[in-house]
Amino acid sequence: MAYAIVHTFKGATKDQYDNAVAAVHPKGGLPPGQTFHVAGIAGGDLVIVAVFDSEASWDTFRDGKLLPGLASLENGPPSPPEQVAFEVHNLQSA
Repeated sequence: MAYAIVHTFKGATKDQYDNAVAAVHPKGGLPPGQTFHVAGIAGGDLVIVAVFDSEASWDTFRDGKLLPGLASLENGPPSPPEQVAFEVHNLQSA
């Protein structure tokens, strides 16, 4: 079952986001198991929405790539983010 993650990084910038994506995503694509990614600034905070094919795929990415990658950045978003995670009930796209 698909699994969604919503991260809100208080006060983070687009530059910090770009640094983080460069460190944790494969060049020009999404990590294994991730099927959707969208990010932007809302109310002065960076909001990222990611959908994975399963909670296990999210756990693997988080523990193996995301957390170590963010920890290695000098100019990354402030951690930890606010997080909401849930099993996806309905996913539609154009």
